[in-house]
Amino acid sequence: MIQLFEHATVIDGAHILTADQATARGIDPAAARRNTLAHAILAAHNKGSDTQAPGSADAPGLRLRFDALASHDITYVGIIQTARASGLTEFPVPYALTNCHNSLCAVGGTINEDDHLFGLAAAQKYGGIFVPPHLAVIHQYVREMMAACGGMILGSDSHTRYGALGVMGIGEGGPELVKQLLGKTYDVPAPEVVGVWLEGTPAPGVGPQDVALAIIGAVFKNGFVKNKVMEFMGPGVANLSVEYRCGIDVMTTETACLSSIWQTDEKVRDYLALHQREKDYKRLAPQGPACYDGLIRVDLSAVQAMIALPFHPSNVWPIAELNRHAEEILKSVEEEARKQFGDAAARFKLTDKIRDGRLHADQGIIAGCAGGSFENISLAAAILDGKSVGNMAFSLSVYPASEPQALALLHNSSAARLMAAGAILKNAFCGPCFGAGDTPAHGALSLRHATRNFPNREGSKPANGQLAAVALMDARSIAATAANGGRLTAATELDWTEAGLRDVDLRYHFTPIIYERRVYNGFGAARPETPLIFGPNIADWPAMSPLPEHLILQIASVITDPVTTTDELIPSGETSSLRSNPVKLAEFTLSRKDPGYVARAKAMQALEQTRRANPADPGLLARVRAICAPCGMDEYIDGHAALADFGLGSTIFALRPGDGSAREQAASCQKVLGGWANLAVEYATKRYRSNLINWGMLPFVVDAELAGQLRVGDYLVIPRIRQAVSQARPNILAWLVHESEEGGQSRGEQIALTLRELTDDERQIILDGCLINFYNREQKR
Repeated sequence: MIQLFEHATVIDGAHILTADQATARGIDPAAARRNTLAHAILAAHNKGSDTQAPGSADAPGLRLRFDALASHDITYVGIIQTARASGLTEFPVPYALTNCHNSLCAVGGTINEDDHLFGLAAAQKYGGIFVPPHLAVIHQYVREMMAACGGMILGSDSHTRYGALGVMGIGEGGPELVKQLLGKTYDVPAPEVVGVWLEGTPAPGVGPQDVALAIIGAVFKNGFVKNKVMEFMGPGVANLSVEYRCGIDVMTTETACLSSIWQTDEKVRDYLALHQREKDYKRLAPQGPACYDGLIRVDLSAVQAMIALPFHPSNVWPIAELNRHAEEILKSVEEEARKQFGDAAARFKLTDKIRDGRLHADQGIIAGCAGGSFENISLAAAILDGKSVGNMAFSLSVYPASEPQALALLHNSSAARLMAAGAILKNAFCGPCFGAGDTPAHGALSLRHATRNFPNREGSKPANGQLAAVALMDARSIAATAANGGRLTAATELDWTEAGLRDVDLRYHFTPIIYERRVYNGFGAARPETPLIFGPNIADWPAMSPLPEHLILQIASVITDPVTTTDELIPSGETSSLRSNPVKLAEFTLSRKDPGYVARAKAMQALEQTRRANPADPGLLARVRAICAPCGMDEYIDGHAALADFGLGSTIFALRPGDGSAREQAASCQKVLGGWANLAVEYATKRYRSNLINWGMLPFVVDAELAGQLRVGDYLVIPRIRQAVSQARPNILAWLVHESEEGGQSRGEQIALTLRELTDDERQIILDGCLINFYNREQKR
């Protein structure tokens, strides 16, 4: 089904060659790196001096400018507030502000609509695009109205992927969009490029989510494409519709790749023409023999109907295999739940859902940028035509990805078929994707054609004794399961020769008037006199200080899970209602993973406030001397008789933090609470590490052996940290201080901290304390 080639591979037309085979044919692999689509697009958008191909040895970094930007209502207020504080006057490129994440989960009075009014006013003031609530999810709007072949789009959402339309999309935290709004660049090491060779044709009943999950299962855990570009090509591409391609492409985020790009063809031209944008089409294909740093070869005809079990999209199984070995496989999921959630998982029993030898689910969801397409929903409606989801616990909710798609589903009768079967049709909304809609019952199993099934992302709260589970599946198999009242059923089990399934009307009719009447498009027509509208929950960022000479950080949380998601660092769902109030949102940091974190961080923050008010405070001096005694730093304090050169704060340790969302709140909330650093063996994604840096936090890397030595309450003393950052030292010596549990002498040990791959600007951002300070300093010069 899927083969991985871990060596340099050359694609020459229909031939897949090793580097040696290519050389024997007279092809220079080094030169052929320049022929990839990724190289051509990155080179066209690079404002730096890089002349080497991605993946080349010693290739310098790229300094990229994007053609367009996109954000949703969890992130755009913070982005505009940051940019405004840093000197924003006008949006330099088209910038879409969509409202698809919190529009239906107002928690706390007027919070959501206040933010929407802020967004509309900002679009008027700075010349942006405002997409009102319920009209479209962020990525569907960009597909329909903004994607142009050969372009690059930066979005403040991790699933910013438009490769199937010939656009390299990158999802990053808000501060990276701020840089673009201020005319700066996105700086990144030249990425390696991995080819994805598609051949064959998917079997009836196998959908884009099945193909995507198969790829994720093959490459996530081994890091095969981490921070790389996935380039899709091969004869199998022509056998897929554009919506099918988009469904695969949007899930590439779950591989941990940086971006994606596909070859384009007449189907893409037709798609853009349908949306009145044929001029945005360009034929994209490798320019001659192209060399890739690795290859994923996918036989589409061998892909089975798949399911990703809790608690990660990479926990992938063929549905048929799960049905054969349900007891054994589900027990492993239960064991993982106990490891992650302890007592909260005591009554979590997926094996109890096996009845008559088959797993039964409690809920089905088809939604968002991955599942909510016209094609997916039309096929689900055909499967359910004349059938019923039943009147027991199982329910099915369907969210079309945009109002134009919803209207098309009315025209081809799919909406009527779904409603007659007992499915509930809802507005365009990302809620099920991030825990703000259709949260399942305690102990329930939800099957979703959505993007993620991370722990608690669906909205459950283990600290309150609540735990649910999400499995990812394709819309086709969810519909087949719904037709059987929730009994797990692969769509490949159906007879696709029946007329009802064979002759589904998949002719899509786009109705532009929906957007023409409601979307505000002010690009190029900024109205600077327009006042911004501030609701009572929209607050400015608190002041943040520059990096001090020395740091004393208490370890406020130690997380030893293999991967820590951004949803665990700052939960999504109803907490996102506070997205525009940094101080209030910070109260929820790590609340579902380590509920004691906030109190610990605040305790250190209070000490820092005491230090600033009175650096000679006797009680504080005595405490800091005791912490620093094992490091010899107490002598420095005695010599200065004050703490003016010190900074007190907190840090967290996680083995591999940052998988998942691009929301910068995963880092900024720690900073608001006085955090100065993260300790990690590895960062799961570039975007989380970038978020740390942009909020003035040190992204330290430590040896894996250190994990067993760290305890909550230990102190990290980092002498002369400002000097080390200023001098670009990659290796920094620090002290780990273990306080005696019985009031005796503290003991300390010297440890090594590593700061990898910081650009000059990134070092200065950390020195200044955050991106806002960095730009304010630039403005004053």
